[in-house]
Amino acid sequence: MSRIDTPDTFKTESFMDATEAVDRLQQLYSEATDFLCGRFVEALANGAPAHRIRAYYPEIRLTTTSYAQVDTRLSFGHVSIPGTYATTITRPDLFRNYLIQQIGLLIKNHGQPVVVGPSSTPIPVHFAVATRPDLTVPQEGAANFTLRDIFDVPDLATTNDDIVNGTHTPPDGIGPLSLFTAQRIDYSLARLSHYTATDPEHFQNHVLFTNYQFYVAEFEAFARRQLADKDSGYTGFVSTGNVEITDPAAEIGATGKQPQMPTYHLKRADGSGITLVNIGVGPSNAKTATDHIAVLRPHAWLMVGHCAGLRNTQALGDFVLAHGYLREDHVLDDDLPVWTPIPALAEIQTSLEQAVAEVTELKGYELKRIMRTGTVATIDNRNWELRDQSGPVQRLSQSRAIALDMESATIAANGYRFRVPYGTLLCVSDKPLHGELKLPGMASDFYKTQVARHLAIGIKAMETLRTMPLERLHSRKLRSFDETAFL
Repeated sequence: MSRIDTPDTFKTESFMDATEAVDRLQQLYSEATDFLCGRFVEALANGAPAHRIRAYYPEIRLTTTSYAQVDTRLSFGHVSIPGTYATTITRPDLFRNYLIQQIGLLIKNHGQPVVVGPSSTPIPVHFAVATRPDLTVPQEGAANFTLRDIFDVPDLATTNDDIVNGTHTPPDGIGPLSLFTAQRIDYSLARLSHYTATDPEHFQNHVLFTNYQFYVAEFEAFARRQLADKDSGYTGFVSTGNVEITDPAAEIGATGKQPQMPTYHLKRADGSGITLVNIGVGPSNAKTATDHIAVLRPHAWLMVGHCAGLRNTQALGDFVLAHGYLREDHVLDDDLPVWTPIPALAEIQTSLEQAVAEVTELKGYELKRIMRTGTVATIDNRNWELRDQSGPVQRLSQSRAIALDMESATIAANGYRFRVPYGTLLCVSDKPLHGELKLPGMASDFYKTQVARHLAIGIKAMETLRTMPLERLHSRKLRSFDETAFL
């Protein structure tokens, strides 16, 4: 089977207009996926063709020969040294505004055209079919032919985080324009739909993570109040199963079996709304969620969950604003060494502290009565208290930790790794070192009084961050020596 059937591709073209470049990317992508879906339907109906079927992701590339320095305040939108840079593109419909923005900055900052054309990377048929709700790829053996003999399938050898981890070796000296390849993005888009039971199109630029379902009811109540206010700027609320309401009195109804990470979206027309993800308990879920949400390039993500208070001066219901992390979650050790510092980000910290002050109506020195700033330890053993405590307690004391949980350091570390601004505001729900364990009666009283206030603080902080210029929020603190041009 030496012949390969491919779509008629447009010739490679140069553009000095970002919108026109994205229009061409969309044209190429639609042609490729329509071709694959059409041939796939034919193969299912008529059997395997006598030749291989293949279509390619579109690609965008930039070549610059000048060392001329651009605005040194910017952390993105430019390349650092002369050369050729490229990236494959998927779902230009979903990423349209992002692509126009990033390509526009490239053209503006370098004064050079971008070149759009087909790449040499095949589109797996699974990802092409994912754009068509009426089609599914049968599992291996269900079709009357061997799928991978005819179509390209996902290739884990090229679906990796080498670029974000700084281990990427550019092929033929061509540097990456983006942190993620098209196939890596497609992989995560599919995983997001599976884990959250909502489509990637609904995700907003500001993401709140929590580790308790109690926050979901409060988030829905807040969303309904916002939808009732015609001046709020919010346009819809999406629940699991992609159930969307725009009327604050509308019923959502049962959405079937809950996914692993139920997710809810309070939307704004420009995508600057708020997404809430209940990641449940544990660093594995925290890593899984952030691994995939990162490809959507959110502007910020915050953890607003519960924690164990480690100081006698803390009370149940007090807040903890993390300014450092003790990482004993282990799930990111192979991607980000534990010796890597995870710094606090000033823009996030001030927004959270300001939000706590506004919601609690406490200011200055009085704010210290209900909030401490310090190190949060994240551990992967929920029942660490049942083991010999001398080792963990000694490490907690040496680190000056003031709180312990199972998700925050993972979310912050993955934010650092993926260049997504991150922060943590936790609420003390138990004090295991001081005999105040999380027991049913205590928990119910705590939840009644604190969940609404805690969530309100997280939302208010996000609304503050939304007003910040993108170049200030995505600052140079999160970028390494030789960064990609795309945010």
